[in-house]
Amino acid sequence: MHIATTNTVAQVEDAVRSLGLTLLASENLAITQSIVMRFRITDGRSPRDIIRALASIQLIAIAQPNYIFTFQQQGDDATPASRGETGPKGDAAQYILEKLKISDVHRMVRGTNVPIAVIDSEIDATHPDLEGVIAQRFSAVDAPEKPHAHGTGMAGAIAAHQRLLGTAPGARLLAVNAFSTTAASGEGTTFNILKGIDWSVRQGARIINMSFAGPKDPSLERALQAAYDKGIVLIAAAGNAGPKSPPLFPGALSPYVIAVTATDVDDKLFANANRGKYISLAAPGAGARGRVSNYHRNVGRGGRGERHRGVAAGAQSETDAGRHSPHPDRERKAARARRAR
Repeated sequence: MHIATTNTVAQVEDAVRSLGLTLLASENLAITQSIVMRFRITDGRSPRDIIRALASIQLIAIAQPNYIFTFQQQGDDATPASRGETGPKGDAAQYILEKLKISDVHRMVRGTNVPIAVIDSEIDATHPDLEGVIAQRFSAVDAPEKPHAHGTGMAGAIAAHQRLLGTAPGARLLAVNAFSTTAASGEGTTFNILKGIDWSVRQGARIINMSFAGPKDPSLERALQAAYDKGIVLIAAAGNAGPKSPPLFPGALSPYVIAVTATDVDDKLFANANRGKYISLAAPGAGARGRVSNYHRNVGRGGRGERHRGVAAGAQSETDAGRHSPHPDRERKAARARRAR
């Protein structure tokens, strides 16, 4: 639930006590000037029934489920690799280096000191490819998490600068751990992602990367609009659920977000990629060996690489501009959303 900061958590607890709700956590969100609260339903009623009952309580601005978001990746094919390799920067197996003419780009711009928030799983800041890259860290989850391949790989696709090479190796990463990896696959919730977005904005992020997807979420949409209105570039995965998948949030369903997908070494669209007119950018990524973690991986396996390359390319385009340069499609979508309100 969301309430205005002029109200109090205690007021809400009093108002909902008869509905069998137990308060689990609350957070003051500066970005939306609201307080968000997470409750547990204790009397067996469905979220839909509870939300219907809450509609009569005027101090509650938004009531919704605490949605779950996933990385949308399949199983791992990992082989151990040395963490102590030295030699030329970049890897010949990263075909994107030639596709994007990265060496030429880096002679002009490297994303130096651009703060990029990566809302993901825990990033391995000790990996040699990420040495000195993490400027600040924040954990939105309830318990300590070990470094995880997805967040580490996403960070590497953007800012790796040793054995593997990212597209913006001079960037400063704001590492946001909003996904718990105790489940079979990493899962993030509305509540934790909200905390991550709010923290990222307060730390001065110019780009927020979201390599996840899920259902339409009013609370997250509100926060994304607030970030967009501050001139922050928002980049999200279009999704890897296949050509017949319905549009996924936030990439496909938010007018404030640049949705990205991937092409392969032959410039063909990644086979498992979602499809739709909402996709703003497709960049080399499927099958690219561009991920870093405790392993060197074939990034394209399991439907992962397209997100990493597309998002990193979007980050690089932002650093090229040196300022927020809104994508025309985003401007049109955002304008329509404003007119509809």
